[in-house]
Amino acid sequence: MRVIAGKYRGRKLKSPPSIQTRPTSDRLRETLFNILAPRIEGTSFLDMCAGTGAVGVEALSRGAARVTFVDRSREMSALIAANVESLEVTEATEVATAEALEFLRRHIKHQAESFDIIFFDPPYAEDYEAVLGFIAGHAPKLLRADGIVIVEHHKKKLLSDEPPLKRYRELKQGDSVLSFFRVA
Repeated sequence: MRVIAGKYRGRKLKSPPSIQTRPTSDRLRETLFNILAPRIEGTSFLDMCAGTGAVGVEALSRGAARVTFVDRSREMSALIAANVESLEVTEATEVATAEALEFLRRHIKHQAESFDIIFFDPPYAEDYEAVLGFIAGHAPKLLRADGIVIVEHHKKKLLSDEPPLKRYRELKQGDSVLSFFRVA
């Protein structure tokens, strides 16, 4: 795995030893960040179910001011921390080991700053609707007014809008889909 573009372009990232983690492909990451290019500079980016951290690292490389990585696996969190340390960007990052919903609840409880972009790429067995519903129910505390939520999911997984979140774009690539939501 490598960083595709930006400040850290071409830098290699450590990958997981097993095939249970399914990192976002280089091609899909490139497409995602081509879409985000006009709005990524200076953002606060949340990479949930981060796996290797490749998406969040790409956000940093392309100008995000701060990235928070969340993964439930201690092994993957350690891998993310190693990738972040190798790029010497630890001051602009936070790595949390937690389930996505648990992290969001804790984030609100601590009255932490909201995010400009939330990227959610859960394992396919994860409950997408519970997390999207929670974000929708607490949008002002989690998502800035002009913020967006991006969910990567399998093409056969249908996601419904969770008011006030409204899907405004869907991008299909192979078996993967990126669904883009914003507060309506």
